[in-house]
Amino acid sequence: MSFTSLVQEVLAVASAFLVYGLWRLYKRWSFATRSPLRNLPGPPSPSWLYGNMKEVFTTDGHTVPDKWFAQYGKTYVDSGFAMTPQLWTLDLRAIQHILTHSNDYGTPEDNVKTIGGLLGKGEQHRQQRRIMNPAFGPGQIRDLTDIFLQKANELRTIWSRAAQDGPALLDVSGDLSKMTLDIIGLAGFGYDFHALDDGDKPNEFGVAFKEFSANVARIPRHMRYLWPYLKPFPIESIRRVQRVAAKIRRISAELLEERKAAIFREKETRRAQGVKSTDLKGRDLLTLLIKANMANDVPENQRLSHGDVEGQVPTFLMAGHETTSMTLSWALFALAKHPAVQHKLRAELIALPSDSPTMEELSSLPYLDMVVREALRVHSPVALRMREARRDDVIPVSEPFVNRHGKVQTEIRIAKGNLVMLPILALHRSQEIWGEDALEFRYGVSPERWEHPPEVSATIPGIWGHLLAFLGGPRACIGYRLSLIETKAALFTLLRSFEFELAVPPEQVTTRTAPLQRPFLRGQERPQLPLILKRYTAA
Repeated sequence: MSFTSLVQEVLAVASAFLVYGLWRLYKRWSFATRSPLRNLPGPPSPSWLYGNMKEVFTTDGHTVPDKWFAQYGKTYVDSGFAMTPQLWTLDLRAIQHILTHSNDYGTPEDNVKTIGGLLGKGEQHRQQRRIMNPAFGPGQIRDLTDIFLQKANELRTIWSRAAQDGPALLDVSGDLSKMTLDIIGLAGFGYDFHALDDGDKPNEFGVAFKEFSANVARIPRHMRYLWPYLKPFPIESIRRVQRVAAKIRRISAELLEERKAAIFREKETRRAQGVKSTDLKGRDLLTLLIKANMANDVPENQRLSHGDVEGQVPTFLMAGHETTSMTLSWALFALAKHPAVQHKLRAELIALPSDSPTMEELSSLPYLDMVVREALRVHSPVALRMREARRDDVIPVSEPFVNRHGKVQTEIRIAKGNLVMLPILALHRSQEIWGEDALEFRYGVSPERWEHPPEVSATIPGIWGHLLAFLGGPRACIGYRLSLIETKAALFTLLRSFEFELAVPPEQVTTRTAPLQRPFLRGQERPQLPLILKRYTAA
């Protein structure tokens, strides 16, 4: 091929990509301008490409939605990528409608394609939840409680060594992240990352998962919306993520095959004719899921495909690792900030006559439960969730509101393809629901907010605790019990052994990279939460 022909071919391909990109942008813009959401009040857009995303996702403390709710009311619309309108609402009736009509409001298609293309994870259909539910039932979480305590004890040993000569300054968020990674590895699929070993026993899966998280985090949040359009181009940051994702998929497939082989060996040993979904003998969630999927009493059309089961390995990791570590980090921050609460909670934990409490014993501690609720309310690890309308719909509201044209609306009209933002954090710190001190971790003799919670909080359509931390409806977080008991087991172990104090003024601690609420120090680029801890000695 001549040089001229090569140049012409390259130009033709580049032109095709350009025309395709412009066509997609035009379609998006045309769709956005016709959306019925344009009638709603909301902030002006500073960018025709990114809309308001940079404001929302790069502001410390995730305070922008709070400001706009105060300015525009309970329901407003801002602009997403290519000026696509995005509905935000604190109206509890509207939120309940969106959560309960889960077939009409699913994960945005672009997100499904992006994550699915990387890790093989997709949305689960309602009938497939029947397969997964038994693995997350109370009986299974009860069996996993000793794993939670085992890893919490390992972290306690590490911190004890650090504080053996006196108070120690530690980044607790980094160590808690290692602990929860180890826990979800063992509890999720019987795989020990040895993250707490501090690199003494590195393994391929642990290294790959850390690389994946780090490389994705380096891509600005507002840029990730361009991912589906950027994938065809030879951009090194995207290629790096794709290479690590391919490694994770490969190891996930190997783990799945190992588990299947072990189950077949068990069946052969027992000379069983089959496994019923009610006969789940196993420890890790992946084994339980495979057994449930293989059960004779499950119709063929309700089984998970091989790819769906394989995709649960990274799903377990992504959903059950960072969110729990952030819950624990923010809980310790709140307890360090409020010594009276820490003192009272420690007294309750020490009064339990066991070093290895059962799930039932952890669940029976009322003050521990209130502290966890308040930590999840004030410091929700997930600030918001996004949904996409799968059809034209009319969303009911509990209160009429005035649109941008001055007319009163008693419903929200939404078009297929419009995006909905579920503002979890903004709802949890709404003064209308929680009072004037909604932003505060309420303390005194106890977090009395949860001794007598406001009546209106009972109407929040969440799956647990009058909160939206685990969402609600058919697509609520299936692993919420695991997260709660894991959190309580870690707090039980650590607070009985250490006292925690602030290492920096509390106003120096903020959050960034929403929707996940990682702790940062103002002016610093990496997530961290430094606290001073010292060994607790009973008087």
